Amino acid sequence: MVNLSSLWLARSLGLRMVVGLGFRGLQLAMELVHRELVPPAPRGQWPLASADASGGSLVAQARGHIPMPANTPAAHSSTLLAMPAGHASAVLAFWFAGSRESAPDVQIAASYFDRATQQWSPARIVVDRYLGQYKLGFGLRRLGNPVAWRDGQGRIHLFVVATGLGGWAAGRIMHLQQVGDGKDSSRLEFRPVRVLPLSWLWKTSHLVRAMPLSLADGGMVLPVYFELGYKYPVALRFDAAGKFRGMVRISHRGHLLQPTLLMRSETDWLALMRDNSVEKKIRAAQTLDGGQHWQDLPDLPLPNPDASIAGLALQPGLMFLAHNPLPDSRSVLDLSVSQDGLQWTQLLTLERGDEKSEYSYPSMAWADNSLWVSYTDQRRAIAWQRFALTPPPR
Repeated sequence: MVNLSSLWLARSLGLRMVVGLGFRGLQLAMELVHRELVPPAPRGQWPLASADASGGSLVAQARGHIPMPANTPAAHSSTLLAMPAGHASAVLAFWFAGSRESAPDVQIAASYFDRATQQWSPARIVVDRYLGQYKLGFGLRRLGNPVAWRDGQGRIHLFVVATGLGGWAAGRIMHLQQVGDGKDSSRLEFRPVRVLPLSWLWKTSHLVRAMPLSLADGGMVLPVYFELGYKYPVALRFDAAGKFRGMVRISHRGHLLQPTLLMRSETDWLALMRDNSVEKKIRAAQTLDGGQHWQDLPDLPLPNPDASIAGLALQPGLMFLAHNPLPDSRSVLDLSVSQDGLQWTQLLTLERGDEKSEYSYPSMAWADNSLWVSYTDQRRAIAWQRFALTPPPR
């Protein structure tokens, strides 16, 4: 657990810094808190020879758009959650939808891919700002960036960015838990648990975006980021019951956000991050002790137009990355493959539009022996694609 005496000292020092140094003092105080460590603990076929010497292939199976709730012309920031074999649903999708981003009518929508019908269900609203503010005791102005995870008992947890006063930089991460046992996707209902206690400044200035990294003990690591002028990534640890157990800062740079995590071994993980600087590269950091300590790595040779990315490690030596490959545009969305998470080869282009197009904020999941990808399409809909990973010829 986080050491309370150290946390108290950080708070005390932080308040003095704020008085004496202004905004930079606030940033330094937040860094002190984040030094607390977590406890140990399109049709076609594309060869995967670059990642898998045995010569398997990725084959396009299906694509389309996930149904939208009625009267919601805007959609953004989807996340996919794979369901276990035997469940009626293969994959669940969550995203935020409304009249426009940051509008007060924005809500968290959900749909599930039914294994029997091989269709997406009609979308339904599962979280609105009134649910959160009534249960948590303070007003919410906007919602965004849902992230989903299944705990050791099969219950779904949602982590949602929620703001009161101020913009996204004043966001909190609201933790919600599914009501019931999680067996019926058609009855998705959530209850707020709390706002994650990540900051002494009214628990603000932390946001979530990327998929969690599941651990062998049933727990997970949730990548989040601090965003109050000074941006940096943070890893949160949760146990198998969904209880928050601690946090650690991932990078010492001050312009990185929205980390995505890749596991190369039980203790060797990578964090790949969106770059908010003028250099516009995908940045990287590594831990060799299962998330207790992180160190920055050299930049990846991949441009990034200050946009969210999504990484997924299927097994050692086979990793996928969905990303925008142009330095100044989100008009192209690629899928790349890697053996080590550092050297990437473009596998295929998921979408390509004109200079005004936007295909962004991808998410990925592995279910039914398929790679699923979802992403924002022009801020108006959530698109999806599905690929089969075929074995090599004998």
